[in-house]
Amino acid sequence: MAKVKEMSVDDIEQIVEHKLLEIIGDPDSGLQLKKEFKSELQKRLKKSSRRTPHQEVLKRFA
Repeated sequence: MAKVKEMSVDDIEQIVEHKLLEIIGDPDSGLQLKKEFKSELQKRLKKSSRRTPHQEVLKRFA
């Protein structure tokens, strides 16, 4: 396994998220999505989206 100093921020965030889910579990586990929500989600997924890099968000809101 890589040393922390060799990892990217994304790698570390993934590890932390994985460990949190492992410890506390998924709070949404077992819940059902409403039909309206599923429909809206499918519409949004069909549209092209623009992702904003983390650094750009920090510049805008810091």
